[in-house]
Amino acid sequence: MNGYNELMNNLELLKLTRIKEILPQKLDVCEVDNQKLINILNDITTKEIECRDARAREINVAISGFPYIKRINQFDFDFQPSVDRNKIMDLMTLRFIDNAENIVFVGLPGTGKTMLSCCIGIEAASNRISTYFVSCSKLLADLKKAKYENKLESRLKQYRKYKLLIIDEFGFLALNKDDANLLFQLVALRYEKKSTIITTNIVFSKWGESLNDPVLATAILDRLLHHSHVIQIDGPSYRTRGVFNEE
Repeated sequence: MNGYNELMNNLELLKLTRIKEILPQKLDVCEVDNQKLINILNDITTKEIECRDARAREINVAISGFPYIKRINQFDFDFQPSVDRNKIMDLMTLRFIDNAENIVFVGLPGTGKTMLSCCIGIEAASNRISTYFVSCSKLLADLKKAKYENKLESRLKQYRKYKLLIIDEFGFLALNKDDANLLFQLVALRYEKKSTIITTNIVFSKWGESLNDPVLATAILDRLLHHSHVIQIDGPSYRTRGVFNEE
């Protein structure tokens, strides 16, 4: 693409339609070096596009609900050798979102499940992929409130629209059959259409007990695990690392 065409494309991207319309005739009567002027304008508009894109990425991350901002280079793979670095870096390419696949992080509290889900989610949001992070308890409280207000269908659609939904801390608090039913409805809506990341400290064989409904637990797991990457983390807690280091 030559400089002039690139400039016109930049003006289109910036929605500067009037400038795009009048620029050709202005260049026809311009007494300065047209190519030099085109290069200058092209450089200015390119920088404006880059600035707007960076700002849009920042906003997308900010509205995605992450509890903190962490990048994958901050994760200590040496401390948690059970985590396959190559597998995580492959997930960081976000190919799993294109394929509408899920990720389930399973491990004891403090082993890095939430941080890894944030790293992947922030990478997605930084690439302007619609992403939302929510704790399981907050999600279910929101859905129960919507059900009480006869707004459940619209609220489920809201959660369905995200290309990547991260549900943190499944099983951290006791759930009942109503919770299980709401979770099933959401998982069923997203099944094979959108990607979901779940972090949990509950092994799959205990989900029926955790949800107080083995049948619904099986139905949820069936949909979650059908196209899924299961990351089992077996290791110490990051939160007690300082204590261990002092001993």
